[in-house]
Amino acid sequence: MVRQLRQERGVQTRRQLLRAAAEVFDESGFAGASIKDILQQAELTAGALYFHFESKEALARAVMNAQPDSIVPWLESQGLQRLVDITLVWSQQLRTDPLLRAGVRLTTEQGAFGLRDAKPYRDWGAIMAECLRVAADKGELQAGVDPEELAEFVVEACTGMQTYSAVASEGRADLGDRVVRMWRLLLPGIAVPTVIAHTEVSEARAKELLRTASAAASASAGSRQGGGAQG
Repeated sequence: MVRQLRQERGVQTRRQLLRAAAEVFDESGFAGASIKDILQQAELTAGALYFHFESKEALARAVMNAQPDSIVPWLESQGLQRLVDITLVWSQQLRTDPLLRAGVRLTTEQGAFGLRDAKPYRDWGAIMAECLRVAADKGELQAGVDPEELAEFVVEACTGMQTYSAVASEGRADLGDRVVRMWRLLLPGIAVPTVIAHTEVSEARAKELLRTASAAASASAGSRQGGGAQG
């Protein structure tokens, strides 16, 4: 039981460090962020940080690679609708979630601090390709649509959209509209007509999904805390 509690505390400490680092990276970028600032934000010691991360670069990599964690685990849809939902929620979360926003910023700016790591893009591509493979198995895609090729294109499109939106609107306020437009243009070329008619693509759906995801995340956190207290 003691070992389990230590493991749970370790997971919580790592999560706390990631969140604090994300908030500092989001505000200051990699170059402007200091270990001191991150520790102050996390309210933890240097020993706690270096137990989990060997350097600021390692912490930045962890933030970059944590992007899907704030979206994917909380979605229940499958196939093409799941892929659409990922991008819808992403367009909303990118405006409010420091962990996701910092991950995107670091991935985009990584060349400035000596990294050239395509893993965050590849991870998104793998997640999206799996959605599309399920869609293909369900007969949702038109003949000749390659899941891996389409997934990579969607990652590329989203990367470009968020960059454009960050410049064209305050706080990426128009990103949701851009994602909806992307799917209205893409769906006729990739999905069978009956699936297009039943695929929901709107900012209203994104907001509803966020409410559901937030409730699920809160319930999960409460369950973990309750289990720890009981132990």
